[in-house]
Amino acid sequence: MTSASLSNMRIAFIGGGNMAQALMIGLQQRGFSMQHITVVDPDTTKHTTLQTALGVTTADSATEALLAVDVIVIAVKPQQLQQVAQTLAPLLNAQLVVSVAAGIRTADLSRWLGGYPTIIRTMPNTPAQIQSGITGAFALPAVSAAQRTQADDLLQAAGEVVWLDDEVQLDAVTAISGSGPAYVFLMIEALSAAGVALGLSEAQSLQLSLATFKGASLLAAGSQTPIATLREQVTSKGGTTEQGLLSMRQHDIHGMMQHAAEQAARRAKELGDQLGAQA
Repeated sequence: MTSASLSNMRIAFIGGGNMAQALMIGLQQRGFSMQHITVVDPDTTKHTTLQTALGVTTADSATEALLAVDVIVIAVKPQQLQQVAQTLAPLLNAQLVVSVAAGIRTADLSRWLGGYPTIIRTMPNTPAQIQSGITGAFALPAVSAAQRTQADDLLQAAGEVVWLDDEVQLDAVTAISGSGPAYVFLMIEALSAAGVALGLSEAQSLQLSLATFKGASLLAAGSQTPIATLREQVTSKGGTTEQGLLSMRQHDIHGMMQHAAEQAARRAKELGDQLGAQA
């Protein structure tokens, strides 16, 4: 169901790629009036698909009339954001700007927008494409409580939302949930390959691995039991699981995951530094 804050909201998406479409599909599934959405994308090959599948209005460039909306979602590649922002700057007045461009800090986006203060920076992840994502979000002080609610309802169209008090934490969000799906996919690959090595067919092992990750995640998400306790409940003393976990600990699975996250967070900061250094 569409929330009260969403029901009359007008939204402009700058960029009609995967993340923008994920949000729009989520909004459509929640009963949002798609006539309240405009997508601005210079790639006109996308327009017919967006119009037909989602019922939105499309344009190849932004105008003051098209941006007479409540929320502008900037969903372009980080390398394109400075140019896009400078184009948008003279068209802004009181709209909330929500950025889903990875790595671009609010201070830099605000500067490119001519000092515009009403900005929310977000870090979504790829499961948003099936409305099962999670998004980290940080709002500048000028964002009102009502605008924050609008953004929260909008972002929930693609999954869960975690609000952060410190923008620096978005580097950690990038390392955990932004990059995290790739870690999970790698573990599925590895478990499936292990099954094949033990004599299962590729199809059998993949089915078992996918169902195991899905089931374990759903069980953990729906339980009040601590994750460590759930793990212990599967681990009988002297049993098979104990032997498997012992091998993982001998290879320092916790250290490997922490190191991976630290490296991803470090790279997220580096990219923010590099992208923000543009004049």
